[in-house]
Amino acid sequence: MQMRKNRKTALTILCTAFITAATVFLGACGLAITDSDNNISATAAENVGSANTQAADENVRSIDTQAVDEDLGSTGSPTEETQASNENATETANTNIDEKTDKNILGTGNTVFDLTVADKDGNETYFEIHTDKETVGEALIELGLIEGDEGEYGLYIKKVNGITADYDKDGVYWAFYVNGEYASSGVDLTKITEGESYALKVE
Repeated sequence: MQMRKNRKTALTILCTAFITAATVFLGACGLAITDSDNNISATAAENVGSANTQAADENVRSIDTQAVDEDLGSTGSPTEETQASNENATETANTNIDEKTDKNILGTGNTVFDLTVADKDGNETYFEIHTDKETVGEALIELGLIEGDEGEYGLYIKKVNGITADYDKDGVYWAFYVNGEYASSGVDLTKITEGESYALKVE
């Protein structure tokens, strides 16, 4: 009887020890699994964070590159608008206005003459031309003030100071005057005489 009781006590102790050991073991495994899960989660978070950072950096670089390309599109390769602006700036730089006489001073050279340009409404613009050319036409062509076609009687003027007179379309033309009188020769055949004044008028 006593032996049976001792065996029962021993089995109870062994079972208790086994259960305790199992509990400790499972708890340790749980901690290990939790730590492993935490490490995996942390690693995944780091990877996601790294991927997001990389994507953000690439987006920023893409935006910066696009902005630089757009800037280069407007400044690196001149557009028509930029070229026109530069031409206007150059023209302005080469044109001085005498505030006393309200004349636009154009060109460089030892010979000086006055030119009046009148549009079809009678609005007049005054120029003081400086040149080393021999004829009025050569001087005005050099400065870009007149454009036209060569004809039987010399240069047939179509545009003066940006104003077009088209006889076939509007029935008007550019008339050339010397000292207030209708010129007897074309603008390209009229030699410059210092002190004389010249005029081109739409008629």
